Amino acid sequence: MLTAEEAGKLHPLPRSFYDRDPRKVSRDLLGKLLVRRDGKTVRAARIVEVEAYLGRNDPAAHSFAGRTARNAVLWGPPGMSYVYFIYGNHYCFNVSCLPDGKAGGVLFRALEPLVGIAEMARARRIQGSELADLRQLTSGPGRLAEAFEITRPRDNGKDLTSVDSDLWIANDGWARPRVAITARIGITKAAEKPLRFIVSGNRFVSGRRMQGKSS
Repeated sequence: MLTAEEAGKLHPLPRSFYDRDPRKVSRDLLGKLLVRRDGKTVRAARIVEVEAYLGRNDPAAHSFAGRTARNAVLWGPPGMSYVYFIYGNHYCFNVSCLPDGKAGGVLFRALEPLVGIAEMARARRIQGSELADLRQLTSGPGRLAEAFEITRPRDNGKDLTSVDSDLWIANDGWARPRVAITARIGITKAAEKPLRFIVSGNRFVSGRRMQGKSS
């Protein structure tokens, strides 16, 4: 079982990992760990659901219509944290992909919590019987952002490849998972494209469409 000490010592993935097509990055992110160090506490969770956004070639991508102040991070180096506020009530966490100026990204949709569960529950304001279902912590983009206390003021534009970052993605050597692919969730443009990648059979995957085409 992964410990907080072990998670905190894991090195971030290199920038070259993200300097690729978002579809390849998405597939390879599954099974990796999202890690946050906050003072003496560490939170870590396994990535089990993501969506790829293909930049200027993708009508559903924030960067489709061009560069703005809001989406500027996507146009910079790969491996940067892109955080935005949506529906007036929660943040969504993404990582930039592709070389500078190409503006691809991957949205994180669900995690399997492993380390720092008490801190995640506190951040989500979950206690008592609700905590019996750990899906309440990190199943869904808004939930996982809240559990890791990811906000735009704090984390947008953060370099996830830096050893000095308090937020990063790491490989702990977990076996490559079986991947299923479905259409993305909650969008109206390019909604049919198979760009949602999930760890097949994982109970922390969000939404009703938990199954898809395995590959």
